[in-house]
Amino acid sequence: QVQLVESGGGLVHPGGSQRLSCAASRNIFGITVFSIKDLGWYRQAPGNQRELVAAISLDGSTNYTDHVKGRFTISRDNAKTMVYRQRNNLKPDDTAVYYCNTVPDDDRYWGQGTQVTVSS
Repeated sequence: QVQLVESGGGLVHPGGSQRLSCAASRNIFGITVFSIKDLGWYRQAPGNQRELVAAISLDGSTNYTDHVKGRFTISRDNAKTMVYRQRNNLKPDDTAVYYCNTVPDDDRYWGQGTQVTVSS
């Protein structure tokens, strides 16, 4: 069973930067979802539904929601089975649990997420 594991969360001050990482295990064929799927970072803030905030396709093209555009950067390294998201100029309303998954999302791949708290 393929698993996606997020890491890199924690407490950060407003205006600060943070990098999240997502690692994928390989299936029995030695293939990860990273080599065959578009990927994205999702987040769920308290009381809100989970939303897609950044996406990266197989060819490396990216898309962002307006709220994070210009502040977040998503990238991928298929050889290392990792997808990263660099976040700059963080704001308190960026506080959420962040998840990686395919785009569109696949219920099989939801992990535990990583909590990010932006607070002074």
